[in-house]
Amino acid sequence: MKSSHNNVILKTKKQEVLMKKIAFLFVTMIVLLIGCSKDNYDDATKIVLSDSGIIVNEEVISTDSTAAVYTANDIVYYEADKGFTYGEGTSKDEHTAEEAISHSVIHITEPGRYLLSGKLSAGQVAIDLGEEAKDNPDAVVTLILDGVDINCSVAPAVIFYNVYECGDKGNATKDVDTSKAGANVIIADGSVNNINGSHVARIYKSYELNEEGTEVIDNKKLHKYDAAFYSKMTMNVNGGAKGTGELNIVADNEGLDSELHLTINGGNINITSGNDGINTNEDGISVTTVNGGNLKINVTGLTGEGDGIDSNGWLVINGGSVITSACGFSGDAGIDSDMGIHINGGTVMASGNMLDRISESNQNYAVFSYASSQKGGQTYTLKNKKNKDVLEVTPENDFLILILSSKDLKEGIYTLWNGDVQLSGYAGENGMRGFGGFGGGNMMKPEGIEKPEEGTRPPEGFTKPDGTKRPEGFKKPERTEMPDETEVPEEIKIPEGEIKRPDRGQIQTGEKMTEFEIVEGGNYFSLNEKM
Repeated sequence: MKSSHNNVILKTKKQEVLMKKIAFLFVTMIVLLIGCSKDNYDDATKIVLSDSGIIVNEEVISTDSTAAVYTANDIVYYEADKGFTYGEGTSKDEHTAEEAISHSVIHITEPGRYLLSGKLSAGQVAIDLGEEAKDNPDAVVTLILDGVDINCSVAPAVIFYNVYECGDKGNATKDVDTSKAGANVIIADGSVNNINGSHVARIYKSYELNEEGTEVIDNKKLHKYDAAFYSKMTMNVNGGAKGTGELNIVADNEGLDSELHLTINGGNINITSGNDGINTNEDGISVTTVNGGNLKINVTGLTGEGDGIDSNGWLVINGGSVITSACGFSGDAGIDSDMGIHINGGTVMASGNMLDRISESNQNYAVFSYASSQKGGQTYTLKNKKNKDVLEVTPENDFLILILSSKDLKEGIYTLWNGDVQLSGYAGENGMRGFGGFGGGNMMKPEGIEKPEEGTRPPEGFTKPDGTKRPEGFKKPERTEMPDETEVPEEIKIPEGEIKRPDRGQIQTGEKMTEFEIVEGGNYFSLNEKM
């Protein structure tokens, strides 16, 4: 009996040792897995923002302009009471010296990775590696946003001035590689980052007056930064390894801008803007590319207009989720592009009052058009033949046009619902364009006029002034001034139901339907108000 008892004790001890080894191996494996999936920012310069004092690598920030990171009260802004020869701004763009001086600028002047956290109630992060940086492939800065809160009421809250420009303005194509860009942003996993910024209207470097001396007829630009988060050079925005970080941008004008190319690869990005949510500026050249992440844009229209995404060149969506609501009372689009929109993957749900041309794409899409404005805040659901939800969206603003695309939008029969009301309509002609607008680019062609091939290239021998830029001194029509309050000004309000699309857009083929057949490529449907 004694021997048997000892054997039992020995066996129990062996089991305990074995279980401890297994537990140790399990814990070690978990630690290794977590370590592999977590981004390592140990090499980054740590910048902790605070109204009471900014800390850089655990030391008080320098005020020496030769330091890699320093602070000063030298923000670029549109000054008040300067007269018409100062720039193109209106009273809504002006700020006093007292307001500007209250803002601290954190200057970054050397290449590297910079980890930002903390809060700045009045300030700006400005990256400027010098004018020579644009031609230097080593002039690369990566901003890692790890729980940062920046407010700036006189200019962009974050701005890249001079870093390496990887883009080629002499080569216009929708396929661009921005991996070597000098301006890079990473939204750290698990972080929530809030950027609340303004803009700087065009300030003249030099100007020429008419004979009477009463009007500027030509000028050269010194400053013009339209967005709360702005880059003068090509920019990449990335998420962390898990893609759980969040970037919230609130802008009185545009939200997220790049003067050349912008590539979004990941992260959760929410933009609330007074004008375009995203804009890339170079006419006929810029490319906005979305490869991943979750992008949600609401254009409040405080400036009286605004597209969800506006590319002055191409818009290419390869992945991720893109949900946009254009301004509800202007002729703007959920997704807008001068050279062509390509939907090759991801999920797209875009609403607006105009349809820009969607070019040849690798993923099916459907465009639903109403005859008159529909109220925002209502939920629309696209269901398949088995009555399963495929896509569901709640446009923030009033709209005429709804664009839907997803890998789940296969060929087949679908129904569209507004709440619990099934919608009906007519099939449009495949390839018809711009049937929901106030004008703008890529509207439907008049009879007998052929639309240009994809790419919309100018005729042979045509030379655009000053490369691909508008000539100096070119003025866009003056925009509606921003109201003092968030309410839409009476003069730009449109009575309910009064937004109408042109008759030429109401192309109907066949009888009224309550089921919509999706075929390969683009699908266009004209909706009735109710079933």
